[in-house]
Amino acid sequence: MGWIMQRWYRRSLKLKLIIGVLVLTIPLILVIIFGSQYAISVVRSQVSDSYKNLTTLYMQDIDQELEKVDKFMNGLVYSNMDLLAINQASNETDYYRAKISLFSLFTENLVLYPAINSFFMYSPEWNDFMTAQAVPEDYEKTLSIQDYIIQLLDNTPNLNGFYSNSWEAHEIDGEFYIIHIMVADDVYFGSWQKAEHLMIPLNFISFGNMGGSMFATSEGVPMTNEIIVKDNAIQLTPISERYQLSGEENKFLIVGEGSKKGNFSLIAIIPDEQILEKLPYLEKLAFFAIVASILITPIGLYLLRKVVLVPINQLLIAMKRIREGNLSFRMGENSTSSEFEIVNQTFNSMMSQIQELTVNVYEEKLNKQREELQRLQLQINPHFFLNSLNIIYHLAKVKDYELIKEMSQCLVRYFRFMFRSNLSFIHLKDELEHTENYLRIQELRFPGQLIYTVDVPEYLATEFVPPLIIQTFVENTIKHAVTLDHPIEVFIRGDIIEQNNRPYLKISVEDTGEGFPDEVLRGLQTNHSLTTDEGEHIGIWNVQRRIKLLYGDDAMLVFSKLQPHGASVSIILPIQKVEAGKEREVVQDV
Repeated sequence: MGWIMQRWYRRSLKLKLIIGVLVLTIPLILVIIFGSQYAISVVRSQVSDSYKNLTTLYMQDIDQELEKVDKFMNGLVYSNMDLLAINQASNETDYYRAKISLFSLFTENLVLYPAINSFFMYSPEWNDFMTAQAVPEDYEKTLSIQDYIIQLLDNTPNLNGFYSNSWEAHEIDGEFYIIHIMVADDVYFGSWQKAEHLMIPLNFISFGNMGGSMFATSEGVPMTNEIIVKDNAIQLTPISERYQLSGEENKFLIVGEGSKKGNFSLIAIIPDEQILEKLPYLEKLAFFAIVASILITPIGLYLLRKVVLVPINQLLIAMKRIREGNLSFRMGENSTSSEFEIVNQTFNSMMSQIQELTVNVYEEKLNKQREELQRLQLQINPHFFLNSLNIIYHLAKVKDYELIKEMSQCLVRYFRFMFRSNLSFIHLKDELEHTENYLRIQELRFPGQLIYTVDVPEYLATEFVPPLIIQTFVENTIKHAVTLDHPIEVFIRGDIIEQNNRPYLKISVEDTGEGFPDEVLRGLQTNHSLTTDEGEHIGIWNVQRRIKLLYGDDAMLVFSKLQPHGASVSIILPIQKVEAGKEREVVQDV
């Protein structure tokens, strides 16, 4: 017994899976967890610190240069006589003399402030704009900048620029500039520089093939090197930590430093893969892990396939065959693991029992449904039979032999139709013939008190309906509506309607009687059974039950009152498709 248990344990799927998983995963987990993650984190921190120091140093240099420009422009406000002369000029000669002097001052000082490219002056009173540039811009570009600054000043007339971080980033014709504007009395003056010109010293620093540096606004909008951000889906957000990682397909390390003189930042973007290239020890460990995985993985996969995947695949195939309705499918023998042997044997045994039970339940359900349909179709109103015999008796007393013969023929046709209990469906024309035969019997019973009309198109004659479905409602009308006081009209109509993009057969039975009582109508509309111990409304219940058995929820009965009086029953059935063999059987019986 112990030897059997030991052998079973050696073949156990659990043991094989544990060994396989450990062999495949432990070396890789150890290398990745204790080597890769720690090393990557350390290197990222070191690289981020290095580039952080670089961006901070360069940003400080830019801020210092901009601070010098600020001091120069602040000095103009308090000590420059040219600005005062421009404000006090009473004629064009005085204005242009002061303007030329200020232009010379700007031109002489541009060489002292390499961080900027242009000084400008704008006088709204004289509607004049003057620029001095270290490196002349394109004339059209200069005009665009001039128009932009004038429009900016018109929209913000209270702009003065007397605060520490007054250099603002502005986008003009798709290019970003940093602009500082000050005001002295009614004269505006300031300086600008193109953002990409500030990048020139950084262009000599290596950030990798896909990396780079850029200026960005405080809202994270790139001012330079926009293509790096767009191509790699990088999110530039205010950097509050040592570094951030961003990007979709490729990850990038992002560090930056904000300017203390304006609303922009200097950002360095370094490809993460470039950082990992600086990890030689990790590369060696990764190399050995890859070699070990290459050697171990095929063996592990082969064993996993043979021990687990093949049996599971066979089980899935069996499940699929069973889902398709093939209950006779059985699992083959598989001796790779004790668990699968038990699963296969149990599965085959279970499917044999399910197949046997399914057949038995299906046959029992068919027999029960067949018996119920036959019982419903064989229900005969004994009062009708006795009344019919009573009519023949009275006709015999008056020796009206022609009516006796007609009555007898009608009864023969009536009961011949009633006893065809082996049919679930018949042609509509046969149901109508039977109904008209029944109406003729009632005409003989109530001479002059019953008038009926059948209006059904000829193309509906071969549609299939359950037997007695129309005659039952006609019989209900005669039972509750026909009296000897007033004649009653009965109308039978048929047509094709469409519901939910499907064709339906609609048959209406209407009369000119008093109509359904309100309580009875509410019960019929809510599909409640109204059958009593005396058999009231058993015919309606009979039709409702048979329709439920034959169509499920795909058919309906609609009961309503007509105005000013009368009852209406609408029978709505899906167009019934009957197999060719069954149709021939129906035609022969009819």
